[in-house]
Amino acid sequence: MQSISTLVVRPKPRSGPHDHSRGLLQFGKLTFPVALGRTGMTSQKREGDGATPIIVTRPLYGFYRADRESHPVSTLPFVPIRNDMGWCDAPDHPSYNRPVALPFGSSHECLKRDDSLYDLVVVLDINITTRIKGMGSALFMHVAREGYKPTEGCIALRKEDLRQLLMHMRRDTTIRIQR
Repeated sequence: MQSISTLVVRPKPRSGPHDHSRGLLQFGKLTFPVALGRTGMTSQKREGDGATPIIVTRPLYGFYRADRESHPVSTLPFVPIRNDMGWCDAPDHPSYNRPVALPFGSSHECLKRDDSLYDLVVVLDINITTRIKGMGSALFMHVAREGYKPTEGCIALRKEDLRQLLMHMRRDTTIRIQR
C-alpha cells in the first residue's frame, strides 16, 4: 500500500455564485471533488461560522459505523461508533472539541447519526492538539451529502473516494487546506 505524504484541499474553480462551498482534494495524480463549509474557506476560523479553515494539519484517527460499514483499510486507527459517543462543541466547556459520552449536558454532536455523513469519519488535528476556545470544533473529513451540499466547516467526500483515500493516509500525512 503506497502512502501519500501530502494532500491538498483547495476551492474548485468557480462557475456559479454558490461554488464557494465546493472544492478539490488532490493527492498524487488523483483528484476528488469535495464539499467545504457553507461559507467557504477562512484563515480566521471561529466556532459556528460555517467555514473550512485554511490550515496545514494532519489526520489523527477515525470512527466508522460498524453496523453499516466494514473496518476501513487504513494505517490510521479506527474505532466503531457506539450509541453513547458524542463530540463537545461548547467553547466554555472543559471538554470543548473532544469526544464525550452521551448523554452530555452541554452542546454537542451525536456521532451516531441517522444519515450517512459519519459512516466514515477522520478526526483532523484542527484545534485539538493546541486547543483555543471558540476556534472551531468537530472539523472532520467525512462522507459528503448527495450533490456535495455544504458542510459546517468539514471536508466531505463521496464514501468510495474517502475509502480509497484512507488506504493511503497515515498519521504523518500532511493535509494542506489552501486557497
